[in-house]
Amino acid sequence: QVQLAESGGGMVQPGGSLRLSCAASGFTFSVYGMRWYRQGPGKERELVAGISAAGGMSTYADSVKGRFTISRDNAKNTLYLQMNSLKPEDTALYYCARSADTTHDHTWGQGTQVTVSS
Repeated sequence: QVQLAESGGGMVQPGGSLRLSCAASGFTFSVYGMRWYRQGPGKERELVAGISAAGGMSTYADSVKGRFTISRDNAKNTLYLQMNSLKPEDTALYYCARSADTTHDHTWGQGTQVTVSS
């Protein structure tokens, strides 16, 4: 079955950095576009970044452009999100998903918590 396991979250001070990882299994990772979503306290889940199957194209929410970088290593079946210059507004539970799965109801994983606070 499709499995996605997020990791790498934690608590950091404003201006700090974190790198999130998403380990994929149960499907051919290299043929799927992938996305990172987040859900902050009292907010709906929002799209943070997306990347094409081969990693050649990426998109970002305006709120994270210039600070976050999405990447992938298809040989390792792993998706990444490098987060720099973190702000308190970035505090949220972060999830990864296959782009194709976000067009319909699907089961989200546990996510990884990012907390930005002084």
